[in-house]
Amino acid sequence: MALKLNYKKLGDYIKLVYLRNNDNIDTVKGVSSITKNLMETKANLKNVDLSVYKVVQKYQFTFNPNTARMGDRIPVALNLGKACVVSPIYPVFEIVNTNELLPEYLLMWFKRSDFDRYARFHSWGSARETFNWEDFCDIELPIPDIEIQKNVVAVYIELLRNQKSYEGSLDDLQLICDTFIQGLIKSNDLKTLGSYIKQSEHENYGLPLSKVRGVSIHKVLIKPKANMTDVELSGYKLLKIGQFVFNPNTARMGERIPIALNTEEDFIVSKIYPVFEITKTEELLPEFLYLWFTRPDFDRYARFHSWGSARETFNWEDMCAVKLPVPDIEIQKSIVSIHHVMESRKKINADLKNMISPLCPVLIKGVIDDLQKIAIGTN
Repeated sequence: MALKLNYKKLGDYIKLVYLRNNDNIDTVKGVSSITKNLMETKANLKNVDLSVYKVVQKYQFTFNPNTARMGDRIPVALNLGKACVVSPIYPVFEIVNTNELLPEYLLMWFKRSDFDRYARFHSWGSARETFNWEDFCDIELPIPDIEIQKNVVAVYIELLRNQKSYEGSLDDLQLICDTFIQGLIKSNDLKTLGSYIKQSEHENYGLPLSKVRGVSIHKVLIKPKANMTDVELSGYKLLKIGQFVFNPNTARMGERIPIALNTEEDFIVSKIYPVFEITKTEELLPEFLYLWFTRPDFDRYARFHSWGSARETFNWEDMCAVKLPVPDIEIQKSIVSIHHVMESRKKINADLKNMISPLCPVLIKGVIDDLQKIAIGTN
């Protein structure tokens, strides 16, 4: 019971703000329920009157009061950048006195799963459940001394800053890869891919259902989503390590052609998928060719050269007609090495994000524990 005495009503620290978009700000944002950040809106804004939208200034909050169909998470965000506008149905609020409550500390509270559960439990409505402004003001939370808040926020922000800095290095590596390949296109005679590849027609030698793979538009092998019950696998094609496979059907693929390089183990794929391998690996590395296939320019090329009335396809003959630079093998190894470093760092960056995400509740719990000790000591 002593701990509860240290909790404060949020409504005593915040106030609604309503500033119409009289300055014609055209940066429209939505609110993510997952990351608790402002994001580019997905709404169709054609012919929409932005003058009625609400302005969100730096260090102001906004939230979507509609909690239905949000995956049990409430979309709330703090604007840490330039002024933007949000839907007129979104409440916008700010902290009355930042010497008592830091915006970043409050955002950390909102990022806790306990807050999401609280908001969902206190959402009301028959046609549409909402967590409105009055509900927000009734939230109770620990508000420690401002210096304690600053320390907690400083730890969290430094971790985020380091992660963002690491993420920035990924963009630099991607730029190096893209620039390198663009330079190869300009400085090398383009070769016809058909001179370096051949189809493989080996059928399944007895691999089980667990070895069936499909091909994703993200250029990776995936487990099939189709119901494979009672499917005869003897006619499936064998996909060996170092071989490529692609789905020739390019319709309804989001303008991307599904193609992948197998780097794991022997798999089996649908008999309608062409499987091929490089015949001259001393001249063309599979990994270098894979990088060529991952370029958006290749996807555009494949879509443009897809044919058919009922179903557009990019078939084996079309693949053989692809032209690309085939530089010295050492140059290929260099660009592939850079790509491998980039992929490794992407995984590390994903791990960093996953590690940082749970830290908000951990840090807030530390504050609660400290307040509890203080409360117990004063009784």
